[in-house]
Amino acid sequence: MLADTAEVPDELLIGRARDGDRDAFGMLVERHYDFIHRVAYRWAGNRTDAEDITQDVCVRLGRTIRSYRGGAAFTTWLYAVVFSAARDFSRSSRRESARIDAFGVHALVSPATAEPMAERQEEEKADELWAAVRRLPDKQREAVTLVYGEGLGHAAVADVMGLAEATVSWHVHEARKRLKRMLLAGED
Repeated sequence: MLADTAEVPDELLIGRARDGDRDAFGMLVERHYDFIHRVAYRWAGNRTDAEDITQDVCVRLGRTIRSYRGGAAFTTWLYAVVFSAARDFSRSSRRESARIDAFGVHALVSPATAEPMAERQEEEKADELWAAVRRLPDKQREAVTLVYGEGLGHAAVADVMGLAEATVSWHVHEARKRLKRMLLAGED
């Protein structure tokens, strides 16, 4: 059993988790759960989907922890795992939505509004922006999520995405142009 979990470095937990230590794996998941959920939420835009993606990532980690080689920070590798799970979830959701639409079943959504108007308008603008981000092509969406949602620099995003830094900058530039058109002209 490991002592104070806050003092145990990720590298030690990862090594032990690779060797089948369930306690170490549990500590690693617990330590990074909020990080995984935050990234999943930025991708999905709602708590329910983010929770589903987060749970999927936790299951995937059990199968893929052995593939982490330590060349980059664990969180860099973890971003890739989260994005992979989010893309899979998105594809699955689109297929399910198409099936539901084919049968004419539509969910009813009722907004709960108890906040002051100014705050609600700001939130609506942010929600509209992130909804538009979620309509971007995958690479642009990932770059924008990491740069603006997670606050990473282009070099760090390049490591996460396995791209050149200039390519990340191009994806962000193209995403900003597309987002501007989408938000101002109402096009997808």
